[in-house]
Amino acid sequence: MSLLNPWVLLGIVMAVLSAFGGGYYKGKDSEYQRQQLEIAALNAKARETEQAMAKVAQTYGETLRKANNVAKAKENQLRADLNSGALKLRLPTKAPNCAVPVSETATVASGSDSGEAGAESSGSVDVAANLLQIAADGDAAIRKLNTCIETYETLRSKQ
Repeated sequence: MSLLNPWVLLGIVMAVLSAFGGGYYKGKDSEYQRQQLEIAALNAKARETEQAMAKVAQTYGETLRKANNVAKAKENQLRADLNSGALKLRLPTKAPNCAVPVSETATVASGSDSGEAGAESSGSVDVAANLLQIAADGDAAIRKLNTCIETYETLRSKQ
């Protein structure tokens, strides 16, 4: 048997190819297993992070809900005071420039001690209620935005 025999050469080539093929298959399989373990570990870490973020968001949501409840109680009290007449709407007005100086007695007689001219709403509870609603809506939007910003900053710092 000679080394130049085509059957011997074919046998050697087949042995080398099968060794490389087996090594490739074994390496590919072990790499796949390693990747699956790494993916599972990263998924577990992502779930932990996700749960922590959900807890932070829930905490800030509860804080916002409590702040909204307190604000709603204050708003209801203001509405009740407005409806009962305990609270009146005074609108500041600019006093006209007068060549004659206003004396102290005129100020005391008019009942205004702040020196600023003003006009009282003449029984128009609707105007005051509308202004109160606008202010309440603005305050609610500001609280919501501030909570959103705080939540974002907290979650961003946890990453």
